[in-house]
Amino acid sequence: MKDIMAIIRINKMNETKKALEEAGITSMTATGKVLGRGKGNVDYRVLSGAQEGREEAIAQLDTNGPRLIPKRLITVVVPDNLVQKTVDVIIKANQTGKAGDGKIFVLPVLESHRVRTAESGDKVLDE
Repeated sequence: MKDIMAIIRINKMNETKKALEEAGITSMTATGKVLGRGKGNVDYRVLSGAQEGREEAIAQLDTNGPRLIPKRLITVVVPDNLVQKTVDVIIKANQTGKAGDGKIFVLPVLESHRVRTAESGDKVLDE
């Protein structure tokens, strides 16, 4: 069993949910807005304003240091045989080819329990 943790663009959330559901992966957890950054030192709001020619934004380029960018965090726990399919679906739904597309981490899950029935193991997961 694995926990697939994906950090994605906020505007890709609905597309990701739909893609996972269409792939038969119906259970997931989403965390509201999370903040983070990768290697880039970009404030996309300032960059957008600079591209539009706004002088205030142009003046701010590279002066504020790295900003944390709002993202969404989703977690999907799946049996081992669905890990690659789940990762592929998330990548396909979120890949734009531009910096900021996100990251996916795959972590081991040692145990799982369904509270309602007290079942445990892979039985509690969607398959």
